[in-house]
Amino acid sequence: MHRDFTSYLSHPVFKVIKKYLEDNEGSAFVIGGFVRDLLLEKKSKDIDIVVYGDGLEFAKNVAEILRVKKVSVFKNFGTAHFRYKDVDVEFVTARKESYSKDSRNPKVSPGSLKDDQYRRDFTINALAINLHPSSFGELIDPFNGETDIENGTIRTPLDPSETFSDDPLRMLRAIRFASQLDFKIDISCLKSIRDQSERIKIISRERITDEINKILMSPCPSRGFKLLKSTGLLEYIFPELLELSGIETINGKSHKDNFLHTLQVVDNVSKTSDKLWLRWSALLHDIAKPPTKRFDKKIGWTFHGHEELGSKMVPRIFKYHRLPLDAKMKYVQKLVRLHLRPIALVKGSVTDTAIRRLLNEAGEDVEDLMLLCNADITSKNEFKVKRYQENFKLVSEKLQAVEEKDKIRNFQPPVKGEEIMKSFNLGPCYEVGVIKSKIKEAILEGEIPNSYDDAKALMLTIGREMGLEIKESLN
Repeated sequence: MHRDFTSYLSHPVFKVIKKYLEDNEGSAFVIGGFVRDLLLEKKSKDIDIVVYGDGLEFAKNVAEILRVKKVSVFKNFGTAHFRYKDVDVEFVTARKESYSKDSRNPKVSPGSLKDDQYRRDFTINALAINLHPSSFGELIDPFNGETDIENGTIRTPLDPSETFSDDPLRMLRAIRFASQLDFKIDISCLKSIRDQSERIKIISRERITDEINKILMSPCPSRGFKLLKSTGLLEYIFPELLELSGIETINGKSHKDNFLHTLQVVDNVSKTSDKLWLRWSALLHDIAKPPTKRFDKKIGWTFHGHEELGSKMVPRIFKYHRLPLDAKMKYVQKLVRLHLRPIALVKGSVTDTAIRRLLNEAGEDVEDLMLLCNADITSKNEFKVKRYQENFKLVSEKLQAVEEKDKIRNFQPPVKGEEIMKSFNLGPCYEVGVIKSKIKEAILEGEIPNSYDDAKALMLTIGREMGLEIKESLN
């Protein structure tokens, strides 16, 4: 018995396709993610249409009826794409594929809907709904994808060894979907991923990073990264993370598993923020613990300087993963470098000077830094966690109070270099830098208020002490 999904196909694209097929020969089906998301009761902004016949011409005709002016055609792949309002619509001619061992780019030839469904990565993405007027709304599910959705299972239509060998990126996609949807991966698929994990090396770094980003943005990223580790993929796509794994014990003293700790921090951040780069900061905050790990007979395991070294590692990691080497990277660097500072404040005395310095260095990212540091509290001792979190509230309140009073965030000394040069009849020189630095330090230390008059008075005092001659007009 076929289920009828007519009531779910109210989008204008489907209505136009149905009307077009009433007057023209051919068949068309909506397939893949749209149907999967429909069954999951999720909203989808992507519509993939499989067409019998010339899919490119079909796309142009539908676009014309919808009054869409721009249609992108990719003849080599037999696909066409246009955007209609807030939805991306892609058309492809029904096809079958064959692969060579050293490439994920298939040889494509015309085929049937079933051929097209066979080439899909997972059963949950092989579901199709008929758009022809005679069978409009009929679900076509040859691989029991609907049952797999109900059971929360990731499974391949064909033998997983063949599916993953054809396109090794599908191994990452399996893990990404498991992480995004909180599904389990079929045991035969898991085994096949372990057996073929090394083949991920033929996939471009950009495609791999795209999947890593999607795992990071899933509701519980740790699920994906644990699967990457257990299947052997992490070794090839992110070895620095793998190095965090494991516990070492000397003289009865052990350190925690920094891989599991890192994943818990990422999960904690994910509960409070959907910022990708904050989640990257959480992923990398302890990345330099392996190279800084030392054992001290008196105090046990130490990781001195891991925040500074970790910050220096960020550009290399970003470059390797083809991530943007711009302000986003600088943001991650900053948070990795500063992630221990608020914790140090919690442990020690929360002085105005320490708060001013933190505000100055963190700038507009101080709230994100506090989110990261709060997420970094992962002790199994609930009392300890609660005490730290209560102290964090005090630090946050102090940050707000000092900022309101002193306006330190992203501040520059009220007296500019040009005024210093003019006041002492100087050109650009070492002395100008010294005066600016001393004014800034005085404000951060709370020795003078963050105001122009106080800063100028101090400038003149410092100049006199340095033996600089003040212009007569200023006397």
